[in-house]
Parts: sequence; structure tokens; C-alpha cells
Amino acid sequence: MAFESLSEKLSATFKKLRSKGRLTESDIKDAMRDVRMALLEADVSYKVVKDFVARVSERAMGQAVLESLTPAQMVIKIVNEELTETMGKENCKINISSSSPTVIMLVGLQGAGKTTNGAKLAGLLKKQGKRPLLVACDIYRPAAIDQLITVGGQVGVPVFQMGKDDPVKIAKAAIAHAKQNGNDIVMLDTAGRLHIDTTLMDELKNVKAAVEPSEIMLVLDAMTGQDAVNAAKAFDEALGIDSVFLTKLDGDARGGAALSVRAVTGKPIKFAGIGEKLDGIEPFHPERMASRILGMGDILTLIEKAEQSFDEKKAQEMADKLLSNRFTLADYYDQLVQLKGMGSLQDLAGMIPGMDSKALAGATIDEKALARTEAIILSMTPAERNDPSLLNSSRKKRIAKGSGTQIVDVNRLLKQFEQMQALTKQLSGKNMKKLMNSKMGAKMGGKGKKKGLFGF
Repeated sequence: MAFESLSEKLSATFKKLRSKGRLTESDIKDAMRDVRMALLEADVSYKVVKDFVARVSERAMGQAVLESLTPAQMVIKIVNEELTETMGKENCKINISSSSPTVIMLVGLQGAGKTTNGAKLAGLLKKQGKRPLLVACDIYRPAAIDQLITVGGQVGVPVFQMGKDDPVKIAKAAIAHAKQNGNDIVMLDTAGRLHIDTTLMDELKNVKAAVEPSEIMLVLDAMTGQDAVNAAKAFDEALGIDSVFLTKLDGDARGGAALSVRAVTGKPIKFAGIGEKLDGIEPFHPERMASRILGMGDILTLIEKAEQSFDEKKAQEMADKLLSNRFTLADYYDQLVQLKGMGSLQDLAGMIPGMDSKALAGATIDEKALARTEAIILSMTPAERNDPSLLNSSRKKRIAKGSGTQIVDVNRLLKQFEQMQALTKQLSGKNMKKLMNSKMGAKMGGKGKKKGLFGF
């Protein structure tokens, strides 16, 4: 999980502060020393750490903190605010051009994940109602064009390519193609190198001059730590980047790049790659990330993940079935599949305020168990799925044989289903309706009813 090591160290530091009734200047100095060490060990830039600790110390030494009835909470609040400030205050949107199409130029070193994460971004934009076009401008890396066509097809986004032609000609032709075919966003997947060199930068400058992109987005690998920050600085000085896409953030236990990039370059992190799957992308929200780092959870992102994973129409149908006790085994399996789509249980636990993600360390939804569940349910007749009481010994034996499982697996599934049914029956119709209509905090006070976390 991103920032895991840093989060643990900061939590230990603040636990010491909370154990004290009142804080002295000495207590705050000791805490800031621990914070400094935690940030440096997380591979945060030394200058960024120095400036961060200085700002926090200055505010924490104030009379309002030292004389507060909850001084430790005041210090944590200050650290939270300064972390948010360091990472960029708030989420920044893509620069949309006033005249279509908007051209986004993806740049970065080879291996950072431009092609795959460009497809992720294109898929996200498509879900938002846009009509993106991916453009293969990397004519050097073997199979780069084939890879872009493959991932573009997987997210349902068209790919424009002209083989090994000049990247400038390809970019110009792609924009003309987009205008003719109604694509409102053109995403240029440019070439990368193993290191920054004059040849790479000259080519990127030529493409930039030819198409005048609305946004130059630098794709960085979060796991490279300070190397990512150095690359960001070099690309910005040579090309003038507008934003950063940070990949592999879910695997970066230190998180130094995320905390350093904005402070060093002044450019916002707009998106984060959070997994290998093509839906593993989320907008980068500094305030939410700061809360995660401090172990305060991220309930808004959790709600958004639930909304993306659970179809609204299906959720309403499921709610109606629960209210009328018509929840079947097929529905039960459907809910498991949608829960799986939200990601690992460990990452979800880290978004729940007060939940220690280590409590679910290594926890995932067992793919094999889910496959067995699907096989068992699909081996039943429609009547059996709707009424499990029909399942006598001979039927269970048939289902086990048809699904390649054991009778004990069939019995285990039926017991789990019975337990879920018993739980819903304990709720009266009135209480169930209240549960269905709960707003899940309504996005912390926002408008519109939100469906339950698991779709019912």
C-alpha cells in the first residue's frame, strides 16, 4: 500500500504526543525530529523535508497549540494541512481546450508506463463522456504500436497509427483524423528513453511546436523515488510540463515521489496509477492522500470506488429484492463479483477511518473460491437458484460433480447464503428501507442519495 512505512512511523510519533496531557516545546521538537526522519526514510527530497518541518514547527509552537486542551490533535491537524499544501492543495483537472480537439501529450522515460497508463486515462475519459483517440507516436520501442492497439482495444478507445513514420507527421495527421471523426481528446503516446538525452528532448520539442498541446503530462514511476523527482525537474526545464501522472503508487511503500514532485516542480499530480488492471487509475486528491498518510482514512474515495463498481440500476434491483426477501444465489454471486472489482481488501481497509490496513494484511478475495462459487451456482437449475430448499442430497451430488467441486463446498456456500438471509430477515421492513436510503454520509454533506457501500 502506498505510504505504508511513512504512515506507520507518523502514527507512532503522534501516538506519543496523544499520551501527553499538555505539550511542551521540547515535546514538539522531539516529534518534529521523528517526522523529519520518517519523511527522509520515505525518500522525500531533503529540501522539501526541511521546508515542511520548518512550517509545521513554526505553527505548532504557537500559543494556541501549546495551551490547547487537545494539543496533539492540533499538531496532527497542522501536519495534515501542510501535507496537503505540499502535494498541491486540491485535485486539478485536465486542461480542456476551447477548440476541439484537446491534445494531451504524454511524455516520460522508457519503463514509466506511458502506454498502459495512457490507455487507463483514455478509458477514464471515455467513462466521463469524452471521445478520446490514442495516437502511436513511439516509433522506436519494439512492439510499442502493437501494445497501444491492444490496450486501446481493451478500454474501447480507437488508436491512430502510421507505422514508423515521423512522429511530427503522425501527430498532425492524428489531429486531422480526430476532427473528421468527432474525437474531442487526442492523446499522444510519445517515445521514451532509458535516460534523458538531447535526441529525446529535441523530438518532443518538435512535436510540441507542431501541435501545440493543451497539456503536457509527464508519466513518472513512483517506485523510482528521487529519480522520479529528478526526471520531473529535467523534463520541466527542457519541455515545460503541465502536470504529472504518477504510476505504481499502490506499490510504493515509501511515497517520496508523491510528496516531492509538486514542491520541486510546482506542477500538480493529476492522476495516480493504482494497479496493473486498466481500471486501476484514480484522480490524485492531495487532501485525501494526506488523510491516508496520517491513518485518517479516505471515505470519499471509498464511496467513489463503490459507485464505479456497482451499477446503479442493479443496486436498486438488489435493494428491492432484499426488501421483499427475493435475494437469490445468483444475486449473491453477483455481489461478490462487484465487491472484487473494488480492489484488495487491504487497500479498502486503509480508506476506512480508524481501520488498520495491517489487520487485513495480504487479504484478498480468493479468486479460486470465487471461481468455485460461480461454478457451483451455474451448475444449479434456475429453480434451485431461486429456492435452495430444493437441494437434497442427490441434487447436491449432481451440482458438485457438474462444478468440479466437493459436496462440502456446496454445503459451505449454502450455509453462507443462509446466514446472509437470516441477517436481512432480522431487519424490519422499515429499518431496511432506512438502510437502503442512507446516503453513506452523502459525500460528507453533498447532495444526492448514495447507495450502500456494497450496492444494497
